[in-house]
Amino acid sequence: MSDQGLSFQDVLRVPSAVLSDGVATVPLWAVTTLQLAETYSLPPLVAQGARATMPVHDDTISLTGLLVGPQRYAFKVLLENLAESSKRGSALATFTGGKVGGLILVTSLTIRTDMQVQSLSFTASAAKREALDVSISMVHVPRPGSLSKLLDLASLGVGGLRDFGAAKGAL
Repeated sequence: MSDQGLSFQDVLRVPSAVLSDGVATVPLWAVTTLQLAETYSLPPLVAQGARATMPVHDDTISLTGLLVGPQRYAFKVLLENLAESSKRGSALATFTGGKVGGLILVTSLTIRTDMQVQSLSFTASAAKREALDVSISMVHVPRPGSLSKLLDLASLGVGGLRDFGAAKGAL
């Protein structure tokens, strides 16, 4: 059988990454690069209580993937809207009363909430007529307090369940 009629979407079945605001969701297929950069900084010399509420590191996530199929242009517009809403306040912020905001990113490397899009670029090429290359750079902007840490721990559990399901052949 020829692979000529198959797209990445048909072959992979599960997207490599998913970006969502809690309502709108964009699957990214065939993610070719995924980079998580964590920059740690020393907190200012202030009272001990203030140190506990200040973030100790800045996280930047960059990924390159594909939007495939006939809906690729709709996903492009949706990604642009998600990038704007990550700055203004996402649907997730509305649902949680402002306790959690930004976007949700689910990948094999990490699951993060409170993501804001820093840059977004699209490339179309003759070599991939039914796909658009997309590059996204995001910054993790967690809210102060313990809810952010709780969500990070919850993401570990979700990631572990996904890996367990994949090992059992469920995913």
